[in-house]
Amino acid sequence: MAAIHVPRRGLGSSACPRRIRILGLSVGFRLSKSIRIVPGIRLNVSSRGIGYSVGGKGMRITRHANGRVSRTLSLPGTGLSHHSTIRPGRPRPQPHSARNQRASALAPTPPRPTPGMFAPGWEKDLFAVLPSTNPSDFTDVARRHHRNAPHTRVIAATLEGLLHFEFGAGDAGAESRARELLGWAAVQPSTEPIQRFTGTYLVHRTWPVEIVPGVTAELRLQDDVVRLAAAELHQRAGDLDAAIWTVEQALPTAHAALSLIDLYSCAERHQEVIDLTNGITNSDDATALLLALRGRAFAHQGFYDAARESFSQALRVRSRSTAVRHRALVERVQVDFAQNRKAAARKGLEKILAEDPTYPGLTDALSSLQ
Repeated sequence: MAAIHVPRRGLGSSACPRRIRILGLSVGFRLSKSIRIVPGIRLNVSSRGIGYSVGGKGMRITRHANGRVSRTLSLPGTGLSHHSTIRPGRPRPQPHSARNQRASALAPTPPRPTPGMFAPGWEKDLFAVLPSTNPSDFTDVARRHHRNAPHTRVIAATLEGLLHFEFGAGDAGAESRARELLGWAAVQPSTEPIQRFTGTYLVHRTWPVEIVPGVTAELRLQDDVVRLAAAELHQRAGDLDAAIWTVEQALPTAHAALSLIDLYSCAERHQEVIDLTNGITNSDDATALLLALRGRAFAHQGFYDAARESFSQALRVRSRSTAVRHRALVERVQVDFAQNRKAAARKGLEKILAEDPTYPGLTDALSSLQ
């Protein structure tokens, strides 16, 4: 599986802008680029890192590269706007001497946070079972503390659900349990104790989520892994409505946008797929797959030339993952069948056959061309 990534071509390795001295003046050159993922969501790439912004006319929320989150309110057509900081960012690192840098490199890694002596019992018990792979450990903690600390049940359900999700793929019982737990946890309010516990002990923990077939991302709790994992489980169970509703409640990230477009495609909501993929270019596995889904949407609306153009763009880069390329080829073959272009359909199927003879339905499709 290929992980979602953001192209960073052109960025220097330094976190600070390059500087050139002209007549004794220090002039800073900064690299910045804004990439539209889908309408309303943009990635902002600069020499300081990557941020994103969400929104449109009237209001926009921006997460800057240093972690600062700001909100801009405006009245379209008036030139009036108000800018405020919702969450401060990380302080900029101060320059160090070479000696200090070497000392920092040799400094020991800070110890992992642990509950203090006076931490509540629920916190200590939950922390103790974090490394566990036994689902009943989380259930036991929730039972012991849910009356006096109701949030314990939410955290325990989240962790048990993600445990089933990560290690129970293919096990109907485990997937059903994960779907139940994560579906419930996804609609619970994130209270202060939950935020404090997850922000202290689970801030770097990730879980692999297949956003769409062929594209997997390592997501943290703050990346909305609970909702996106729950949506994947709903989709596996055939409940597209629940999957779509769940993703529509998720944070407006690139992962959520990609998942939602795939779900819209599965639900035959083709015009929405086309609208959300306007302006997409083939820059990685995720965008290549979006182009394939865009082509599928055009084909279902009878716009075969537009569909072929999208498929050509999806297949333009041969280094894309096998799963993504095969998906694009299969969708293009469907158009060939619809237009009775049997030779082109056979050529596409044989390309898949050469790389994956076990591809589902491939043998039957080739037989139908005899």
